Amino acid sequence: MPTSKKRKSVPPVSAMDHISALPDHILHHMLSFLPAQLAVQTCVLARRWRHLWRSNTGLRIHGLDNENSVKVKDLRKFVDHLLILRERAHLDTVQIAFNEYDDDDLPDVNLWIRFAVMCKVWVLTLHILQGFYLDLDDLRLVSRHLVTLDLLGVALQKTSLDFTSCSALEDLKMNECKITADRISSHSLKHLSISYCYSDSIRRVRISAPGLVSLKLQDFIGITPFLEDMPLLQAAYVNLGSECMDFCLNYDYGVSYGANNNTCENCVPINNDCSRECVILSGISNAKHLELISEFGMFIFRRDLNHCPTFSKLRTLLLNEYWCETRELDRLACILKNSPVLEKLTLQLFSKGPNHKVEIKGSYSSVEKSSAISKHLNIVEVKCDEIDERILNVLKFLYAFNIWFSFV
Repeated sequence: MPTSKKRKSVPPVSAMDHISALPDHILHHMLSFLPAQLAVQTCVLARRWRHLWRSNTGLRIHGLDNENSVKVKDLRKFVDHLLILRERAHLDTVQIAFNEYDDDDLPDVNLWIRFAVMCKVWVLTLHILQGFYLDLDDLRLVSRHLVTLDLLGVALQKTSLDFTSCSALEDLKMNECKITADRISSHSLKHLSISYCYSDSIRRVRISAPGLVSLKLQDFIGITPFLEDMPLLQAAYVNLGSECMDFCLNYDYGVSYGANNNTCENCVPINNDCSRECVILSGISNAKHLELISEFGMFIFRRDLNHCPTFSKLRTLLLNEYWCETRELDRLACILKNSPVLEKLTLQLFSKGPNHKVEIKGSYSSVEKSSAISKHLNIVEVKCDEIDERILNVLKFLYAFNIWFSFV
């Protein structure tokens, strides 16, 4: 009988072999999610990976997950060598994030940002997580490719907030930044978010972004910015928090603005800072969806109502208890009167949410609709923690417009 030959075993195919066989653009996409330190270390995996990191489309300059506190100086030498050895391929994303920095670190961070811009970056993120603001006074962004800019813990001055040279910029996020410029300007910007930012200026920062589609202005610390006309605006969220400096020194809960001569030096408009005009409401009057929140005692919204614009496109409106403060509910009445196509009204009263103990649903009576508010209004929601005299006063006010309620 013929002797049987022993079959050679086929070597197993490793998962790495399968990954290595993927096209370059997919491998680059995978590497773009890794911190730069780990992306470079992939060069030892196989010959296929030796130089991939040099043309990676994403660059993440920050500490590793197991590093609690990372400073600029901790990565300075590594990043400087990385930028020298890296090819000048285009960058989709660059993320620079540190817990804190020293003044001596500013030239390095500016250099890294300029490198990103030179590589035609689309999405640029710069986060300083704690400590002092990173001052970008000497940096002027000029890019025809930058689409998204995300800033945290950065000090922004005049040149830093002129984005007219960033013709593709559409999305700007500023969180916990210091703003000392007189104006934020961009012709291309579509989405703007300013949260917990600070300004010590005695003049209002003007926001000039006529192409905005969405706006978020939350808990601005200092004098409320002035919003120029935004004709394309779809949605806006404005929250005037407790750190807002537009606060009436003679504030008395439940008393109408101007009654009993209760205005103060803060309330009096200043000629040269746009205060005699509508500061907020006129700029967002073209929006289809609005959320307007304010702490008691803030005078911007109530003073704007003296020159209340018509919200000719407004479909949905969310207001908090500020708008229902006085017994006459004059602020609520005014904005409803000037919202002719409003379809949904939500009143979030003395309850932060998102879960509310009491939700009351209301709708227009089909028998007779009031001419004092939108004939299109078909949904009214009142959300609160308990029904007290203040809530009953609101319900009574709305009932006068033939709005009937049911409890959920």
